[in-house]
Amino acid sequence: MASTRDNDEAEPQKSYWRWSKEDFLPEESFQSWNNYVSALSQTWLRFKDRLFSRSDDATETEELRKRSEHDMKRCLNWWDLIWFGFGAVIGAGIFVLTGQEAHNHAGSAIVLSYVASGFSAMLSVFCYTEFAVEVPSAGGSFAYLRVELGDFVAFITAGNILLESVIGSAAVARSWTSYFTNLLNRPKNSLCIKTNLKEGYNLLDPIASGVLVIASVITIISTRKTSYLNWIASAINTAVIIFVIVAGFVHADTSNLTPFLPYGAKGVFQAAAILYFAYGGFDSIATMAEETKKPSRDIPIGLIGSMSMITVIYCLMALSLSMMQKYTEIDTGAAFSVAFQNVGMKWAKYVVAFGALKGMTTVLLVARLSQARYITHIARCHMIPPWFALVHPKTGTPIYATLLITIASAIIAFFTGLDVLSSLISVSTLFVFMMISVALLVRRYYVRGVTPRENLLKLVLFLVLIVASSMGISAYWGLRPNGWFGYTVTVPVWFLATLGMSLFLTQQRVPRVWGVPLVPWLPSLSIATNLFLMGSLEYEAFIRFGVCTVIMLIYYFLFGLHATYDMAHQQEMLPSKVNETETIKNAGP
Repeated sequence: MASTRDNDEAEPQKSYWRWSKEDFLPEESFQSWNNYVSALSQTWLRFKDRLFSRSDDATETEELRKRSEHDMKRCLNWWDLIWFGFGAVIGAGIFVLTGQEAHNHAGSAIVLSYVASGFSAMLSVFCYTEFAVEVPSAGGSFAYLRVELGDFVAFITAGNILLESVIGSAAVARSWTSYFTNLLNRPKNSLCIKTNLKEGYNLLDPIASGVLVIASVITIISTRKTSYLNWIASAINTAVIIFVIVAGFVHADTSNLTPFLPYGAKGVFQAAAILYFAYGGFDSIATMAEETKKPSRDIPIGLIGSMSMITVIYCLMALSLSMMQKYTEIDTGAAFSVAFQNVGMKWAKYVVAFGALKGMTTVLLVARLSQARYITHIARCHMIPPWFALVHPKTGTPIYATLLITIASAIIAFFTGLDVLSSLISVSTLFVFMMISVALLVRRYYVRGVTPRENLLKLVLFLVLIVASSMGISAYWGLRPNGWFGYTVTVPVWFLATLGMSLFLTQQRVPRVWGVPLVPWLPSLSIATNLFLMGSLEYEAFIRFGVCTVIMLIYYFLFGLHATYDMAHQQEMLPSKVNETETIKNAGP
């Protein structure tokens, strides 16, 4: 090993600014057309190899990081992560979705909807936190799934959520322009360029693209400076939220809370399914593990601390709105602005618009940061060209990965209208949260080479029953929202499967620092709630999810599979080559 290290140190330092074929396609399968055709002919054998292979903690946190050539700078602590949590989660959603769901589904009980969706989000937060502490990698959910469920599941899941992130960022950027127009008191779409293109793509938005580019430039320069800017922007946004809450309670009328449950429990949960998306973005914190000084301490505080406070803030905002105005009179487009106008505070609409604008700014800022790190780790695994994994030696940031995600989002935001982008919300976020919960149960109850085959089969059986019964609960809710008979079958099956896992299986692994409590109950409940919320979405969302998955599969079988197969087997050959070199050297002439 010493000789290898000496050789590495003797090699001249490569320039960061390079773009040769070796940087994009170094794998053996892509060195010639004959090699590629040969690789395609072995697709099935290679797929079986990658389907059943698993990564490990050391590979994800140490070995793969070397492929970036330079480390990211460890400059973040728990305080930074809490504010990143605020910046990533609190955007315009709270200002828009609250009024919409209070009026249409939950009524005055909108606060209960936020409690329900917040509880579901916290279950996923617990699972993410354990993984982020145990496997502190920039890859986030992609790395966790590679370790427990393998390359194939990790890529399909990560690919979907990455595609949705690109579209989501474009939608937020378009919303930024919309709120900026409102803040300037100008007509709708007056800042866009009108063209003769197809409806939905005929309003070009250079401001949206510009905001994405500016956010990316900031994140490229320095993670630490990005954190400072996020502190300031999030603090201003928090001040606006405190103003909204206090002003709302000052003008509160408790009679507006009657009736409290006008649409019943069904309305509360229907609203909760939509409001869940207001909690999205917390997984961004997990991708910053490599830049965190003490991941085992800082990540649990940052993730759980920020999400706990955000849940309380959301509930207070919802309660202040429903006490300020009766649910039947709440405006679905600009709930807080209209509510303040009705109590004589017409000027407050500008405060609300400014707060929403600041919220969206931090969402874009943190999204640029986290998505680039996600891509960096995917590139380290050669799922995409490894050129995107390179970290700049001076800034300590992945510039190429940031440019990739920015260019894609900026182009979509420039041409695509907000109405089109808003309709593209997919099930990907809920799906990856559900998969992380499954992976956590696998991690706790199965260790390769240790767990008996009999226990592995029991684990698989219990997981299938938990997932199937959760899908049954979700499907029955969608088909018979007022029924009850179906639950007498699905709920007991879920309960007994979770109980069986608890009684008949022994946990094979104990978290070193921080772990999810009440395993398997909390992860199993997380699976059930995420699938339940998935079932409440429109069927179009599942069609889009299916289309995205097919695109991912085509890419995987044409490129990703062969690149990762080559790299995995090349890595397996390295130890034998090193030993052979050392033997020759020791033998002498």
